[in-house]
Amino acid sequence: MDRPDETVKFPSCDAYFDTIQSKKKLPLSLQESLTAAFAQIPVSSFPDVPNGRVIEIPGDTSVLDAVRILSEHNIRAAPVLNPECGAPADWKGRYLGIIDYSAIILWVLENAEIAAVALSAGSATAAGVGMGAVGAVGVVALGATGPAAVAGLTAAAVGAAVAGGLTAEKGVAKDGLTAADHLGEDFYKVLLQQEPFKSTTVRSIVESYRWSPFVPITLDTSMLTVLLLLSKYRLRNVPVIEPDKPIIKNFITQTGVVKGLQQCKGRDWFDYISALPLSDLGLPFMSLDEVITVNSGDLILEAFKCMKDNKIGGVPVVEGPNKKLVGSVSIRDIRFLLLRPDLFSNFRQLTVMEFMKTIGSTVSDSGNGLVKPPLTCSPDASLGSVIDSIASRITHRIYVVDGDFEVVGVVTLRDVISCFIYEPPGYCDNYLASAMDKLEEKGAGFVDTS
Repeated sequence: MDRPDETVKFPSCDAYFDTIQSKKKLPLSLQESLTAAFAQIPVSSFPDVPNGRVIEIPGDTSVLDAVRILSEHNIRAAPVLNPECGAPADWKGRYLGIIDYSAIILWVLENAEIAAVALSAGSATAAGVGMGAVGAVGVVALGATGPAAVAGLTAAAVGAAVAGGLTAEKGVAKDGLTAADHLGEDFYKVLLQQEPFKSTTVRSIVESYRWSPFVPITLDTSMLTVLLLLSKYRLRNVPVIEPDKPIIKNFITQTGVVKGLQQCKGRDWFDYISALPLSDLGLPFMSLDEVITVNSGDLILEAFKCMKDNKIGGVPVVEGPNKKLVGSVSIRDIRFLLLRPDLFSNFRQLTVMEFMKTIGSTVSDSGNGLVKPPLTCSPDASLGSVIDSIASRITHRIYVVDGDFEVVGVVTLRDVISCFIYEPPGYCDNYLASAMDKLEEKGAGFVDTS
């Protein structure tokens, strides 16, 4: 697992954005006038979240309950409240950060392996999982117990301890990971009902992984700044605050912005740009060889690891040498592993196709029986048709396919937003510097803006 860097900083995003801008076949005068217009529109004009209330998750909420909250509200992320804040004067005391499925998947992938190895030594009690940290395994491996022990353990370290001592004593298989393939539902019970997993809170994940940055803006911030943060600077969401008040007023996401753009139909500038084919706007950004895919026969665990390793929110599922598209899996789908014990207990053997079919059979809008029917378009599709397709469903990407349904590209929400703006020289420099200063004041050690 990637560990926090020593300093907070935004990575350079110029290469992506500059490439998109250089490929756009738009009159410079249109780009300049449109950018200037967005710079004059305040964030206060953006529609509020549904019901006018931002969903917040207390920091002491369990991971399982947090997943339920995100799933029930059909959202990818939510601000995390500091349970010890009392009555803070501003947001810096009230919020710990943002929890999203990207951070949760890191936690699942790391700790599920620890639970599997511990269980391979016998029952949860025999392995000492209930003793805290990794119980007896932690004592054997590190001579220490407690939550801190879990953070520093890897599956290899635990496996070595099990193979070197505990399993030998109990006469069970020395290959912990192989034995874990046959654990059944005891695996799920240990992960979510025994220590240390039972007491894992949203706060500990936010503080350990810091996947999603908390970079607030104010009501008088320009929409151009928001659009740049959600496109060039790769944020997935931006919280809106009122100066000197501790409560988040709004929560602007990439999805919300694209739906807002869709509402601009009938305006000359939107109709002109949306009528252009994707190629005139430099899309798809990635070449055929750069598109990351998973095969239907791959393990679902490997698909989630692929997303984690490449810092992407979803992958197309393909079959055959021509990469024929048969489905898609996103980071949000990790919730099914946590909310469905029957899936989680067998997750080490479950293929991507089996996962999609199992979930598809229980999702009312699954259409062809897959967890999420892939959203597709042709290479010569107009930007407007892509916006309509994406806005009609809660999805972050559309796959570009040829006549044989071979995946030849992908267009994301970030790409769509990038089509309508460019950044005037140095426009966000002062804002980003100020935002980073605020994060450093909060003690944030790492910002990942993928």
